[in-house]
Amino acid sequence: MKQEKKKVLRITDTTLRDAHQSLWATRMRTDDILGIAEAIDNAGYYALECWGGATFDVCMRFLRENPWERLRRIKAVCRKTPLQMLLRGQNLLGYRHYPDDVVERFVALACENGMDIFRVFDALNDPRNLETAVASVKKYGGHAQGTLCYTTSPVHTVEKYVELAKAQEAMGIDSLAIKDMAGILTPGAARELVKALRRAMPKMPVEIHSHMTSGMAAAMYLAAAEAGAGCFDCAISTLSSFSSQPPVESMLSVFESEGYDCGLDRAALSKINSYFRELKAKRQPASSRGVEPVDAGVLVHAIPGGMISNLRSQLAQQGALDRLDEVLAELPRARADLGYPPLVTPTSQIVGVQSVLNVLSGERYSMVTDETKRYAAGYYGATPAPIAPKLRKRLCGGLKPISCRPADLLGPGLEKAAAELPPNTIRAEEDILSYALFPEVALGYFKWRKEGGPIPADQEEAANAAPAAAPTAAAAAPAAKPAAAAKGTPVLAPLNGTFYRSDAPGKPPLAADGAQVKAGDAVCVVEAMKLFNPIKASASGRITFLAKHGAQVVKGDVVAAVE
Repeated sequence: MKQEKKKVLRITDTTLRDAHQSLWATRMRTDDILGIAEAIDNAGYYALECWGGATFDVCMRFLRENPWERLRRIKAVCRKTPLQMLLRGQNLLGYRHYPDDVVERFVALACENGMDIFRVFDALNDPRNLETAVASVKKYGGHAQGTLCYTTSPVHTVEKYVELAKAQEAMGIDSLAIKDMAGILTPGAARELVKALRRAMPKMPVEIHSHMTSGMAAAMYLAAAEAGAGCFDCAISTLSSFSSQPPVESMLSVFESEGYDCGLDRAALSKINSYFRELKAKRQPASSRGVEPVDAGVLVHAIPGGMISNLRSQLAQQGALDRLDEVLAELPRARADLGYPPLVTPTSQIVGVQSVLNVLSGERYSMVTDETKRYAAGYYGATPAPIAPKLRKRLCGGLKPISCRPADLLGPGLEKAAAELPPNTIRAEEDILSYALFPEVALGYFKWRKEGGPIPADQEEAANAAPAAAPTAAAAAPAAKPAAAAKGTPVLAPLNGTFYRSDAPGKPPLAADGAQVKAGDAVCVVEAMKLFNPIKASASGRITFLAKHGAQVVKGDVVAAVE
């Protein structure tokens, strides 16, 4: 009797990117990866997700590593398995839109340095924000994987997802990923969505990405496989589950029991898991220990895996961890107010931080981040549902709403970035791209690199324990004068964070020292929880700044005085 041929499924390994971003606050170092990279390359994975997301920022900000060098070193070892990265469309790896020339050149350099597969997504599923990135990937020889950011709301229907997928197919994507960043895609919904996509685009390979936050992802994967999905994101078991991906070893057994062939080497998987089990004691942040293995609340608040640990840390930075339940209750309300965006970077950060501010300030939307203003005005793209006109006007303030593709308003950025950098700072073109994406972070890294020397042990331990946000003010020297030392009406820091005179890196100060200001004018900002929070003048008069640009401040510090 002829034996039936096994159906083939492919597995993408997320251990080197999303898994440690979700569980270890992105603190895996390049040497950690290289210690096991050869074994991972030989395990039989379809692809290795090892770059993009938050890794680029954290490499420079906390680990004092060159993210481009990380990519090159991984590629030098992993020659059998394609490398994959997560790219936020027009946002690249940051939290704002970048000019088209920056997007194209970033993709070109990523390809030159060894990247193969680009999972390109937009937080709002706005196709206009994917066009340049997808075209660039195709131009420079990469595999362009389109993405549907999955969420639930009155406006997110199967028909709408198919419409969005068809728009990406028209751009020339090579495959399509369903990105279930919060782990809320049920088996039934996955089966329905995958079948609809397969009917609409029968030749388009479909990959599934999820998180185990709700505990459903493993069951959902099997349902999606039965419906026609062909590739699944998994992590090695030590770095799986909780807010990470399903464990590859368990999913391998599940798929094999249903007659699928995944082509993975179990002996290699065992070796890889043993390695990361030993590394876990060194790299797992204390803030993620003792966290409940399943959070059914995600089915209500829909916070993605990487955001949950950061949200706890951010509240702890503000001395408000005891108000977590209030923030989780506020999140779905704020998300509905803002047009039901999928919660994935940067919208997860925008909605999450705005929810924190709504709780901490005591009055909803009395404090509005610059990013929330820009989001409401259309500078991140079209919201899935309209924002109520009265609320939108309040959120936008004096910012004029737009309806065009946001990047159409941006002039070229590469020459400008190169001109702003001191000549002796640039060692390679990649430095210009790093600065264009993260000006303040890159300058800090370049300064450290110029001075040389390894990261001291105590600094590394502090990085391990810190959240993926600006360093805490408590750890820095006092940056602002006490209220008693200020003449006139004090302007206080509303949050712990980093004090800046401008509302974006490289921009002029909002108010000059000694200038006449009016009560309510935005005069400076505090960067907290990765977003810029405007500080308004508390009175009318002449302003004197007491805190230095880039200094760490604690809530209640006097950063300026008006007299």
